[in-house]
Amino acid sequence: MSTMKRFATLVFAVAALSVQAQKVTSNNPVNSDPEAKKILDAVSTRFRSFSAPSASFTYKIENAQGKSLSAKKGTVVMKGQKYHVTIPGMELFSDGKLSWSYDRSANEVTVKDVETATGEITPQKLFTNFYDRDFLYKLNGEKKEAGKTLQEIELTPTNKTRPYHKVYLWIDKSAKTFYSARILNKDGNRYSYTINSMKPASGASDAEFVFNKAKFPGVEVVDLR
Repeated sequence: MSTMKRFATLVFAVAALSVQAQKVTSNNPVNSDPEAKKILDAVSTRFRSFSAPSASFTYKIENAQGKSLSAKKGTVVMKGQKYHVTIPGMELFSDGKLSWSYDRSANEVTVKDVETATGEITPQKLFTNFYDRDFLYKLNGEKKEAGKTLQEIELTPTNKTRPYHKVYLWIDKSAKTFYSARILNKDGNRYSYTINSMKPASGASDAEFVFNKAKFPGVEVVDLR
């Protein structure tokens, strides 16, 4: 798998983490589970009480046979529609208007307008009723893990051209917070990540979410605006 494909999947991971930041207000999609919607709404309400939350997570890639291909630890900071994700070798920035994708090995950053970006699931799309527009969802049940009761929500994309065919979210029932996600790609690969810790207030300034070229000497800028 190419670096850019892994990077695009990480974008999805950030978006899934941000589910708590969007209060779903539109009508429930046909065939979606109202009980799943209640859970997502409760998680959203909980997350909206946080100020510039930050989290550490573990990101894993497996093939169709369940063999681990990669495992990395990363961090994410969010503030409104802004975010900054860091994993070994890569960083994602967005100030809500522009997004920057930095590849450390190539010392290259790609710049795009958030509004014109297509094919990527970003936190911004979650802020516009992402689940109601792009997925059918249902509650599959509960399981015990790491001393927590987790509720599993299955998501099926309504757009069949997406590279993934299923997404599974696990919600901490007691805390009403996101715990982990698993993405099943059509190519057979599986992507998952688990939240290791979360802080409701990071104190991050707006500068945290903007790519500062001066901090990356010699960086090549690919401007797709």
